[in-house]
Formats: sequence, structure tokens, C-alpha cells
Amino acid sequence: MELLDGKFLAKAIKEELKEKIAGYKAQGWRAPHLCAILVGEDGASQTYVASKERDCKELGMDSTVLKFPAYISEDELLGEIEKVNINKNIDGLIVQMPVPEHISSLKVMNHIDPSKDVDGFHPMNVGMMFKGLDAFLPATPYGIMMMLERYKIETSGKHAVIIGRSDIVGKPMAALLMQNSNPGNCTVTVCHSRTKNLKELCLQADIIVAALGRPEFLKGDMVKEGAVVIDVGITRVDAENERGYVIKGDVAYDEVAPKSSYITPVPGGVGLMTRIGLLQNTLKAYEWHMKG
Repeated sequence: MELLDGKFLAKAIKEELKEKIAGYKAQGWRAPHLCAILVGEDGASQTYVASKERDCKELGMDSTVLKFPAYISEDELLGEIEKVNINKNIDGLIVQMPVPEHISSLKVMNHIDPSKDVDGFHPMNVGMMFKGLDAFLPATPYGIMMMLERYKIETSGKHAVIIGRSDIVGKPMAALLMQNSNPGNCTVTVCHSRTKNLKELCLQADIIVAALGRPEFLKGDMVKEGAVVIDVGITRVDAENERGYVIKGDVAYDEVAPKSSYITPVPGGVGLMTRIGLLQNTLKAYEWHMKG
């Protein structure tokens, strides 16, 4: 069993991005600029946005966080998004989800300029991804694909089972693994809450991507020997320790790891690569904008 070490890989890719950005600055270009919009006081969202700020600073990128109260109206928020859309000195824009219930997340995503949609959620980018065209990819699937590529994991002709069909992970992950590319060229099965023979399908899988948000759902008896296991889940579970909780993935790690050829840890796996996916998208947006 080999660990797919997101911490090690993220550090290496950050160094590459840092060097590339320094090179652009040496040519007289401005720094890449990522803007995050945060609505309300959700603690997890604040923590995630703060981590993005730290990443940008580490790489030599500029970052702006626009904070608005939870009672901001939908029209007001769309107006603030439009201000960022027309700002030529901002390359990437993310609106941290979730937004308050009175605001349509779909309207928010659709209002972001597709050329600044570094989360990869705008329908234009989603459609281009499914067509195999150059686009911003959703950050988590993008991070997983980078991980498969960097660890030289063979995917062509393999059977990949994805547990979960979300727009953020499951669906785009299936699309990317099916692409005629490397990594890619998988035969893909997508499982979800209505799948009746999930265990049997998982036992056929060469690659399993668990992304359903249920702690330790994937057990050892659901995985065949030598499978590659990607754990996307990250859930706080109550525990008697100083913090009062532990972080669990969707995979029962102690059971599954001995049977796996490769496996991601939680934490220290996919989560860090998600942040790399966002940074890669921001750099892509920057290059597009600076080159016209």
C-alpha cells in the first residue's frame, strides 16, 4: 500500500506555481488576483476562505475577501459580483457556499463571469469540461486528476466506481475519468443512494472515489485487493479529546488501507489538492487575462 500524500504533493506543486508567478512578475506583469465573496458568519466557510488567503500570499498572488452580512439581498449580492466581473485587475472570483436561503446559489453561479469562474461551476465551464475543451475544472476533481497523474497511476481501461453524484464532485469526476486523456479512459460507474448493488459494484472497481459525506461508509469487505481508493469525505465526528471531535473520511481507513494499492488519508489527502486545483485555475485565468 502506498499513501497518496496530498500534503507532499501540494507543497511540490505550490513551489512550481510560485516559480512561474515570480517569472511573470519579472517580466513586469502584475500579480495574479483572487477574490472571494463571503456572505454571513459560517465558521467553516470563514476557515476555508482564510486558508485560500494564506495560499495566495505564499505563492505571491494578491487576494481580496469581500464580506457581507447574511441579510444582504440577492440583487445586492449580484451587484457586488458584477463589480468584480468588470474589474480588470481581478482574475478569479469565488463565492463561498453555502449562501443564505433567500439567495439562489444557481443565480449566483450563473452571474459570475465564466472567465473568472475559478471554482468551475458556471454552466459554460461545466459544458466545456464535458466536451473535453479547455475550461476551468471543479477544484476537487481537478485535484484528484493531478494526484492520479503525478503518482503515475494507470487509469486507461480501468473500472472506476464513484460513490456520490453531486455537481461538485461526483458528476465532474465521472466526466473527467471518461475523457480520452491521461489520466482518463476509464469505464465509469456512478453509484448513489438509489443504487441497489453498491457493494458488488465496488468489489469490481479498480479505482474507487468515495464522495458521499458519510463517515467510514466504505468498508474493507467492499474493496478488492489492489484497488486505488480516493477518499473525498471530511466530516467532524464527536470524540472525547481536546477539540471534542475527530475528522473522518468516507472510507474506513484501517480496514481498507491494507487491501489498497494506493489510498488517500483524511486529513492530508484530497482536501489539500482541492486548494491546489483552485490555485491552478486562478493562474490559468490570470494567463488568459494578461495575454488577452
